[in-house]
Amino acid sequence: MAKVTRIESREFDYSVPVVIIGGGAAGMVAALAAHEAGAEVLVLERDPLPRGSTALSAGLVPAAATRWQAEAGISDDANSFARDVMKKAHDEPDAEIVDLVTRTTGPALEWLADTYGLKFSVVADFSYPGHSARRMHGLPTRSGEELIDALREAVENAGIPVLCNAHVTELFADKESRVFGLRFERPDGSSEEVGCDTLVLACNGYGGNKELAAKHITSLADALYFGHPGNQGDALIWGEALGAKSRHLNGHQGHGSVAHPAGILISWATITEGGFQVNVEGERFSNEAKGYSEQAAEVLRQPEQIAWSVFDSRIAGITRQFEDFRRAEGMDAVLTADTIPALATLMNVPADVLVANFENVRSYAKGGASDPFGRSFRDVPELQAPYCAVKVTGALFHTQGGLVVDTSARVIGESGRPMPNLYAAGGAACGVSGNEASGYLSGNGLLTAIGLGLIAGRQAAAAATSGLIAEQQLLSSATDRSTLTEGHASERL
Repeated sequence: MAKVTRIESREFDYSVPVVIIGGGAAGMVAALAAHEAGAEVLVLERDPLPRGSTALSAGLVPAAATRWQAEAGISDDANSFARDVMKKAHDEPDAEIVDLVTRTTGPALEWLADTYGLKFSVVADFSYPGHSARRMHGLPTRSGEELIDALREAVENAGIPVLCNAHVTELFADKESRVFGLRFERPDGSSEEVGCDTLVLACNGYGGNKELAAKHITSLADALYFGHPGNQGDALIWGEALGAKSRHLNGHQGHGSVAHPAGILISWATITEGGFQVNVEGERFSNEAKGYSEQAAEVLRQPEQIAWSVFDSRIAGITRQFEDFRRAEGMDAVLTADTIPALATLMNVPADVLVANFENVRSYAKGGASDPFGRSFRDVPELQAPYCAVKVTGALFHTQGGLVVDTSARVIGESGRPMPNLYAAGGAACGVSGNEASGYLSGNGLLTAIGLGLIAGRQAAAAATSGLIAEQQLLSSATDRSTLTEGHASERL
């Protein structure tokens, strides 16, 4: 159980200037940034191998005005990106944080590419809901696993120590809420303590904590949780115990397209390119184009909490660039038929109802009628045989609310002033999606993981290496840090 112990001083066996809790994308980017800024860094990861929510994602990072967009002939800029974020989130997020991350993430991706060899490219063949430009960037397989593996390799090559199987359970802080150390536990029940000058919380949100999720996200209280089980809300619990401010705790990313029962994420390109969803009775039930996050609750309101995503082979070809979709095809989760009645038979839905939905969609596309749910089909090609379908359910992926931070990624206290030496990034920080699922713009999770991770790492390093820390303190702990690096060498990445 995460807790904070108030104490004025404590002796530690070793101390590290910058400690980062969490080895997902936010933690790895923070570690690289802090290391480049000249600070000694230690990453603590609770799992046997850093994976986190990043590995479960599609690994796509939205960024504006990148060289990959320019090469693809895509015109975009940070101001347009920021407007899209604010519009989707109903102007609820902190505009300064939105401006910060939308301006930071493009250069951050180019830095990761140039310095650490990450092979990004832009998804140029379809658009995500709410984005006015095609700005989603990913690695070749378009998977979160590839992204976290590449970041982990970069950290390893930089010589940054990462201790795995190190579950931080307790922070030590003085009466001013300055965190000067922590305790982490090992799987065998043993524990160790380490001192720090600055601390970065990069341990994601609270989606895996059923009590917190039910308290803050009532619409998905009984939903499948598709995030990392380690997201237990430790950052939120520690922050609140230290007197930090939190915001938008109902904010979250859901997804209305998780293959059932395979449990594989099906790209929303199946919908944005002209597909639609029906329930087990063959009926459409919503405007699917609003976004995959809010669609989670729509799907869960249907009979059996099930829907079918219906599309065609052209769309399947686009979606096949994603490893998850290829896996779904390999598991026979993607049904294919040459006629609509044959597809209905495979889906076990009334053929006449499914045929009528296809005819209605074609009519909407031609302007012959208006969709009663308010969706426009005019900008996408008509679905053609062979036809495809995937049985899906809705799920909670991760939370978007969290600790309030400023533009230096410093955690803000209830007083409105920054905490003495505490930083947050990724799911630990309040994101830019506002307080509703509908505020989530595709990629917002990795947007704040990369953007705030970079800022948190740099700022934590600057604070730790400034004149505020006595040189004697650094010298006295140098031997201990050397021992730490050597003693735990086998646990590095």
